[in-house]
Amino acid sequence: MPNQENTSAADPQLSAGIIKPHYSPRLCNDDLAPTRDQNWSWYNIFSFWMSDVHSMGGYVVAASFFTLGLASWQVLICLLCGICIVQLCANLVAKPSQQAGVPYAVICRQAFGVFGANIPAVIRGLIAFAWYGIQTYLAASALMLVMLKFFPALNPLTVPHWLGLSALGWICFGVMWVLQAMVFWHGMSAIKRFIDVAGPAVYVVMLMLAGWIVYKTGLSNISFTLASKSLSAGQQTWEMITATALVVSYFSGPLLNFGDFSRYGKSMGEIRRGNRWGLPFNFLLFSIVTVVIVSGTQSLFGTMITDPIETVSRVGNSVAVALGLLTMIIATIGINIVANFVSPAFDFSNCSPQKISFRTGGMIAAVGSVLLTPWNLFQSPELIHYTLDVLGAFIGPLFGILLVDYYLIKRGHLDVDALFNDTPSGRYWYRNGFNPKAIGSLLPAVVIGLVISFTPSLHQVANFSWFIGAFLSGGFYRFIARHDRAAATSMSYVKAELGKE
Repeated sequence: MPNQENTSAADPQLSAGIIKPHYSPRLCNDDLAPTRDQNWSWYNIFSFWMSDVHSMGGYVVAASFFTLGLASWQVLICLLCGICIVQLCANLVAKPSQQAGVPYAVICRQAFGVFGANIPAVIRGLIAFAWYGIQTYLAASALMLVMLKFFPALNPLTVPHWLGLSALGWICFGVMWVLQAMVFWHGMSAIKRFIDVAGPAVYVVMLMLAGWIVYKTGLSNISFTLASKSLSAGQQTWEMITATALVVSYFSGPLLNFGDFSRYGKSMGEIRRGNRWGLPFNFLLFSIVTVVIVSGTQSLFGTMITDPIETVSRVGNSVAVALGLLTMIIATIGINIVANFVSPAFDFSNCSPQKISFRTGGMIAAVGSVLLTPWNLFQSPELIHYTLDVLGAFIGPLFGILLVDYYLIKRGHLDVDALFNDTPSGRYWYRNGFNPKAIGSLLPAVVIGLVISFTPSLHQVANFSWFIGAFLSGGFYRFIARHDRAAATSMSYVKAELGKE
């Protein structure tokens, strides 16, 4: 653990960083500086992924794969293949932030320059607008069902609509918005405690729901060959590859910003262990339960239901419905905080450290999410996939440049002090604080990804926008910065020592 000298008087709930006298105030505050508290164990990382996986958004995305025409066992394979890719990438993203003890936005300074890092930070922050709103909307929908179940008199409030949401929908959305903000406002330690509970809680509901469906239908009526339409062998293979890519796209947001949490890890060994249990093993059980529930709804209700909220609402017992939906609400709050509150909080704080604190950055994302009317982005399985394609077109290129720069260009070397040096003598100053090579690699990769996403004839290719963006940007940057790599092999890099107790 980093030493405890010069302890800041800042809010103890936030991770007060180690700020050295020569760190520029234009690049540093308590939240962005190398953390003093690298005390997260493998279980905390495991809980992070549990909160990420066990949400209504994750269930809806997984269940939507049935609309591709895949059988249940094929959906299961796709989910597992996709999550194994996420695990591999998470380990790669985690290392530089754990090494330096800084969040994603600060690590980006190594590739984009000390000021150029604001470009990926703002892009990721804006993407968080969309995801924060989507997850809040899904939780609000569950809350609305609970309200209508116990207070039928509220039904007239579902009739008037404004901007695509009913009056009761706006009320529930507002309640969820405030609840999440309250958890976030108490800082990282409160967030850590919350996600330690939120992830496991939804397992109870999912297992009970699966058990109820099996009890009602009988185990023999749970079909693992169920498909919504008939496809040829070649079409099935293509759709399975597509579904695998969509799993990665769904997790691409928290994956890119995983450094915001791996910075607190005790060691890379602890982080890898947390990723191993939190992703493939944890996701295996989640996937099996999801497949059982979706398959069972076909036999039980005569139609395949891919919305967990609707499935839970059809349970006869009102108390069971309320408990189930409230637990799903808690789980969705968990993923929203870890993926779409914490990350933009650091990202926006990076743009102006002395004016935008961790809390202010998170609230900017929360307010921006409402302006996007996110319920219009997640109305159908087709729209879900389209949303993932567009987001992947932005996130993939950022991911590619980050990894190519750290592992291939800089060869795993990191000068922590230079991340906070805004003078021309700084190693990451490049050209006026911007690295033209990284920016020049990012722009064409994003443009190509967006063109693919918005071209109807390339609709099937668009599902791979994250992979296309990552490989294009990484390839461009690897070529443009090839001479920097040669220089790096002969350059004496300094690894800043935070000190050990």
